Amino acid sequence: MLSSQLQVGHRGRCCSMGECPELLQQGRGPVPVRRQRPAPQGLREMLKARLWRSCSCSVPCAWALVQDLLPATRWLCQYRPREYLAGDVMSGLVIGIILVPQAIAYSLLAGLQPIYSLYTSFFANLIYFLMGTSRHVSVGIFSLLCLMVGQVVDRELQLAGFDPSQDGLWPGANGSILNGSAATLDCGHDCYAIRVATALTLMTGLYQVLMGVLRLGFVSAYLSQPLLDGFAMGASVTILTSQLKHLLGVRIPRHQGPGMVVHTWLSLLRSAGQANVCDVVTSTVCLVVLLAAKELSDRYRRRLRVPLPTELLVIVVATLVSHVGQLHKRFGSSVAGDIPTGFMAPQVPEPRLMQRVASDAVALALVGAAFSISLAEMFGRSHGYSVRANQELLAVGCCNVLPAFLHCFATSAALAKSLVKTATGCRTQLSSVVSSAVVLLVLLALAPLFHDLQRSVLACVIVVSLRGALRKVWDLPRLWRMSPADALVWAGTAVTCVLVSTETGLLAGVILSLLSLAGRTQRPHAALLARIGDSAFYEDAAEFEGLVPEPGVRVFRFAGPLYHANKDFFLRSLYSLTGLDVGRVAARRKEQGSEVGVGEGGPAQGKDLGLVSSRAALVPAAAGFHTVVIDCAPLLFLDAAGVTTLKDLRRDYGALGISLLLACCSPPVRDILSRGRFFGEGPGDTAEEEQLFLSVHDAVQTAGARHRDLEATDAPL
Repeated sequence: MLSSQLQVGHRGRCCSMGECPELLQQGRGPVPVRRQRPAPQGLREMLKARLWRSCSCSVPCAWALVQDLLPATRWLCQYRPREYLAGDVMSGLVIGIILVPQAIAYSLLAGLQPIYSLYTSFFANLIYFLMGTSRHVSVGIFSLLCLMVGQVVDRELQLAGFDPSQDGLWPGANGSILNGSAATLDCGHDCYAIRVATALTLMTGLYQVLMGVLRLGFVSAYLSQPLLDGFAMGASVTILTSQLKHLLGVRIPRHQGPGMVVHTWLSLLRSAGQANVCDVVTSTVCLVVLLAAKELSDRYRRRLRVPLPTELLVIVVATLVSHVGQLHKRFGSSVAGDIPTGFMAPQVPEPRLMQRVASDAVALALVGAAFSISLAEMFGRSHGYSVRANQELLAVGCCNVLPAFLHCFATSAALAKSLVKTATGCRTQLSSVVSSAVVLLVLLALAPLFHDLQRSVLACVIVVSLRGALRKVWDLPRLWRMSPADALVWAGTAVTCVLVSTETGLLAGVILSLLSLAGRTQRPHAALLARIGDSAFYEDAAEFEGLVPEPGVRVFRFAGPLYHANKDFFLRSLYSLTGLDVGRVAARRKEQGSEVGVGEGGPAQGKDLGLVSSRAALVPAAAGFHTVVIDCAPLLFLDAAGVTTLKDLRRDYGALGISLLLACCSPPVRDILSRGRFFGEGPGDTAEEEQLFLSVHDAVQTAGARHRDLEATDAPL
């Protein structure tokens, strides 16, 4: 059995077996020997070394930097066409076919023309192909970001004087002005909308690139999965609400600010009698077909090698029916309108607009970064490769910065398309180039063919794409049973997104997550341990039956860190479980200037403590124990307040003749205790070996042996 003591040599350093032969004579067996740490490097020397490494340049270093910034230059050299090419081409074609209808549909969410969604899908795939570290993530238009972009665009359009009840895709809406303030603009509704979107996108990308440069990829880890799921659920309800007017074919004001969802529903109820019958019938048919196809695809997923391109088929058929039947002219059904071909000249986003939307871009940057990094890490774990979070930030940031000059809006990784990409045999990001080629074909030749496509069909595509996010509501009961705190974060985020706004919902989710984390560390589980039979293991006596408590020893476990926020809870738990409020006893002794003992019984809860013998050695016997052992295995860290708490606790117990021992301390905790002078003030103090033990069992056995020695010494007295 390993010795219970950490043997410490003179002057506070660890000694080896050869240096301390007297330890071998004690018969305690082998002991761990600490390694000698190298002398810490000074701040000046450290900065000088880092500056030298950063400024020194060579051809290998420059090439390594290029490969880090453009990972495609590394894996393309190792590309194996015979193994990878077929899967990459197949997945690229499928994603490209899915991208086209989604790009046209999601333009409704962003309040922009469909051509800009196609631009976004084209450039984002190419940039991520060069800079991304994930092999399977699909980067492009994302419904949640489209919603957030659309809300900012609507607000700025309203402030610029455009009629908020009009959409840029409605015929004649380009010249619709609410007041004269828009007359000073040099462009119409659609032009100003894309200017706002590009300014917002550039600020979003700059934030993400800055996070990547500053190595802040870890920040996304604080957006927990319940937070993201709740945000997706709340945003999906908002998206669904925003598309109902297109499904019904009614014109209602585009509400802004808190309570947008509630106000939209009220407007829909008031305008329900004005619904366009053609749009309602079209929406019903398309929803039935799309939902049935999705259910069949999910049921027979293993048999289908390639997912059915249901969205594209529905859009093609609906476009043909609308064109042949002249639904726009005969029934007033709104259509997509003219979609130009080719590319527009690059344009620099306006600094004035960038300043106005700088605060809105923060939420987009965090949401885009969190989803992109989490998806990249998820696919990396499932396929056995590593991704770099900071490089993912740079990649997604550049997918926003560069396309912002090319009439694109904010993008990030999308789960649904990434899953399809993986299921269709994707091996590398070369599939993104194939997807961009499909979108390029539409941009150069096929875009005008969608002129007569009904907007109600596009709304159906958006609503059906929300099916997975809306289904997450059924996970809430299971999440509540597993972790009520996480369930509250989920529900609070979703409800705030629906009732207030998506940005406020994200902020509420972050605050609730931090409060949940603080609450778990502030009030962790505390228990008294007892021995499992004749073994050397100890467990919670309140959770398990048949455990044997050690006579005269209380083993206390605190399953969390000990710091300033929970030190009082630590003491209250210890006093309650051991039945001795040693702090109150010590305070009363100090007030009365005499020795105070405690009576037997349960936990101390303000009972009068009677005077007993003047000998402190009799107090442990009256209290029922002579030693307290703290199991420090779950103790993650200590701060200055935690070390002070342990010092005061040892002093108060010592005044009553009760020993305080620590077991299973990790090296960082031992270092903090040593730096805090917990084991003694002098350099030659050997108190550490008397108070620190490698296991709970060693501490308990040593405590019993010491108490028996003390009783034997006091027997003649």
